[in-house]
Amino acid sequence: MDREKLYYTLYEQQKDFEGIKNLISRKKTSEIIKLINLKLPIIITGIRRCGKSSLLKIIKNKLHLKNKEYLYIDFNDDRMIDFTINDFQKIIDFMNENEYKKKCYLFLDEIQEVDKWEKWVNRIKEKYYIFITGSNSKLSSEEISTTLTGRSINYHLFPFSFLEFLAARKINTKNYKLDKEIQSNIKREFRKYMNEGGFPKKVIMDEKIIISELYGNILYRDIIRKFNKKLIKPIKEISLYLLSNISSNISLRTFLRISGIKNMGTIRNIINSFEDSFLFFFINKYDYSMKKQILNPKKNYCIDNGFPSIVGFKFSNDYGKLLENLVIIELKRRNDDIYYFKKSKECDFVIKKGMKIIKAIQVCYKLNETNKKREIGGLLEAMKDFKLKQGFILTYDQEEEMKIENKKIKIIPVWKWLLKKL
Repeated sequence: MDREKLYYTLYEQQKDFEGIKNLISRKKTSEIIKLINLKLPIIITGIRRCGKSSLLKIIKNKLHLKNKEYLYIDFNDDRMIDFTINDFQKIIDFMNENEYKKKCYLFLDEIQEVDKWEKWVNRIKEKYYIFITGSNSKLSSEEISTTLTGRSINYHLFPFSFLEFLAARKINTKNYKLDKEIQSNIKREFRKYMNEGGFPKKVIMDEKIIISELYGNILYRDIIRKFNKKLIKPIKEISLYLLSNISSNISLRTFLRISGIKNMGTIRNIINSFEDSFLFFFINKYDYSMKKQILNPKKNYCIDNGFPSIVGFKFSNDYGKLLENLVIIELKRRNDDIYYFKKSKECDFVIKKGMKIIKAIQVCYKLNETNKKREIGGLLEAMKDFKLKQGFILTYDQEEEMKIENKKIKIIPVWKWLLKKL
């Protein structure tokens, strides 16, 4: 890349970075800042547009960094399209020529766009405080850790949590347990959050078209471009199938049928690409046998409710599945080890800690006479199997406690659960 062009781009990127506004505090910002004392590269992964660049700006502000104390570089910028591993030294030259602080902070945004970036970071990591972001799970892979001699810290960022969503929407949550008007406001906003998700730009600008555009961007830039052009149509069909079937069991053979692809290896690669880009994720059925866990069907979920609700087919009134998808996103945000449980009945989620299942959760939009026996039965079966004294049913707006067969079942509205831990 031409040196003059690179220098100009770096100058312009600093201005763009300083221009980032509408910053909403992210829950774990303080935890990330404390990690700086370990003097290791901090890698922040997450789906495109979940707020990684804004998080870097929040960190910069919290550290009160001034001009020449940090350098922000956006490798996703179209002006950086010719940048290669051979150009990294020019970044060091730029800082030296412009008298940047010796031990300055490097904010390296979407660095996965450059091949072999990790070799450069490994070489300079002792000299700078380094924050790295990327939209691909491979940034936190064993391969990267090995190149960085096993010395880096990984953190995963999601779209806005419900609390962050409420902060962005300027909704007061103080004393919500006592104030009915505040509760009413929160419940109104919760329906919007459940239906439209928590991508920061969508929340702030309140335009649904943002979700459709983002979906297309992720599909083409992070998935389709990795494959032969002949696979564009099948990949789109598989993606729409997944969007329209969240919280459902999936089988690779189903994708052979709907896509027309005849090679199972190609199907696996496509599904892996969806996971690598963080668009979809899959959970295993719990079994004491690891082999059976792998062989059993997985359940499919999406990283944000906006995608299935706005882009997906047949999802306008499927509130039960949207609610379940919302719950598992939060469970992942809380770093829980999640499975589904199924014997004669099914329980949506069981949470594992160490070698034990410590929690069982059923999700039901509205508990009524038609589904009560099934929902409670699935939860009770899991509770008995794992010897749990207490279980949870998360609903849209029902709240109750009951005792059945000497087991306590707490029924909690999801909006309340999102505001606190179980």
